[in-house]
Amino acid sequence: MLLSLADLVIPGAPCNLFLAFCSHQPVTKTVIPSAARNLLFSSFSPIFVAIPDWAALGACFALAAAVFLFVFYIHPDASDLAPHRTKLDQLLERRDTIYDNLRDLKFEHRAGKYSEGDYQLMVNSLENEAAMVLTEIEQVTESQVRRPRAVRPAAPERSAR
Repeated sequence: MLLSLADLVIPGAPCNLFLAFCSHQPVTKTVIPSAARNLLFSSFSPIFVAIPDWAALGACFALAAAVFLFVFYIHPDASDLAPHRTKLDQLLERRDTIYDNLRDLKFEHRAGKYSEGDYQLMVNSLENEAAMVLTEIEQVTESQVRRPRAVRPAAPERSAR
C-alpha cells in the first residue's frame, strides 16, 4: 500500500506534515491519522531530531578547521608543480606529428590505398603545414636566443666637493 502526502494530512487541519517537520513540532494524530502514523513510524525512529545548538556550532567549527587544513597544509602533487609545455615544445611535437603523417601517407600510397592525385594533394598539404611549423619554430628559437648587450660607456666620476 503506497501512501502519498495527501493520505497523511487530515483535510481541514491547520498544518500539514511538511510544516510539522519544519517547525520541529512533534507529529501528532491531528496531522497524521494513527493508522498512517503506525505505518510510517513503526519500524524506525523519526528522521528529524532536534539538534542542540552546541552540536551545530561544533560541526561548523569542524568544517572550518577541515577547510583551513585543506587550503594551507595539503601540498599539491609534483605533477601539478611541473612546468607547462612551452610554445616551442608544442611546435616540436606538431612537427614530429606531421613527419609521422608523411611517412604513413607514403607507406599507404605504396600499398595502393590512395591514387596518385590524392597522394600528391595530401603530400602538398602536409609539406606546406610542415613549412609553416618550421618557420614558427625558427621564429620562436630566434626570440629565445640571447643577444649580447651593447657596451655602455662608463659614467663620469663625480668629483668630491
